[in-house]
Amino acid sequence: MRTSDFDFDLPPELIAQRPPENRGDSRMMVIHRDTGEIEHRRFADFESFQAAGDLFVFNDTRVVPARFFSNDQRKEILRLDALTDRRWQCLVKPGKKMRVGHTIEIGSATGTVVEVLENGDRILEFDQVPDEKTFGHLALPPYIDRPDDDTDQNRYQTVFAENEGAIAAPTAGLHFSEEKISQLNHDFVTLHVGLGTFRPVSVEDVTRHEMHSERFIISRRTAERVNEAERVIAVGTTVVRVLESCAARSKGDLRAMEGETDIFIYPPFQFQVVDGLLTNFHLPKSTLLMLVSAFASQELILEAYRKAVENRYRFFSYGDCMLLL
Repeated sequence: MRTSDFDFDLPPELIAQRPPENRGDSRMMVIHRDTGEIEHRRFADFESFQAAGDLFVFNDTRVVPARFFSNDQRKEILRLDALTDRRWQCLVKPGKKMRVGHTIEIGSATGTVVEVLENGDRILEFDQVPDEKTFGHLALPPYIDRPDDDTDQNRYQTVFAENEGAIAAPTAGLHFSEEKISQLNHDFVTLHVGLGTFRPVSVEDVTRHEMHSERFIISRRTAERVNEAERVIAVGTTVVRVLESCAARSKGDLRAMEGETDIFIYPPFQFQVVDGLLTNFHLPKSTLLMLVSAFASQELILEAYRKAVENRYRFFSYGDCMLLL
């Protein structure tokens, strides 16, 4: 299994730079795994695919402002983890100027680099907690080639976001309005999406890739409802990772748990819980594309992506979606 097996050509103009005017104003490709049929529909048709006994599972993580710039705009940090209120693990730019002892001023707070980790991350210690509300920015994905603005404060957040901790949004959930969710039998898990979701696979042998770890929670109520459902539809790859991780640990019916998962799903993979998946279109050679290829088949998914390009679907976080049944 090679990383290059998951490559495809994507015209840059198909990468959505902004959300549609209204939530749900998206196209939806529907893939029937048993027959290989591919339909071109609208997301407005989504609830028509609901059957009796279905449970739709969403990720209720909330994106936090994790990107900060120095007062002189010459330095940038991305908070990966708040070890304490004033001690952060961060990515920094430019790295050469952020050695141990170097500082960054954010408003009235001053952070000092106290450690450089092997992977290049920095540990910063602040003299006071930086004002996140005033100086924090959403860390939009690198393929969105613009600064975040007021629109993103609302639209790069799901309407059901509750548990703070994500750097990136669970983008399949961005399509849903409160009205649309109310029409579905649904429940929630939490997985705090980290920066690793955007990190490319840097090795050609897929099996050698080291997956990032992300924190998750599944409640007793959700576990019980998943166990009772006739069909489980995951809204987003993050939900798939939670449910399949828990299935591997439960040795039977799902149970309530929380912890971290670094599960890496690629073909072939035996899914134990998830029966259907709503997801956006993903980056070439990405772990998310590999997950979707495991859920259907590599050949079918790459054919679907070719059709998506031909039919001018919008790609990535603010783009259109795909329903796999």
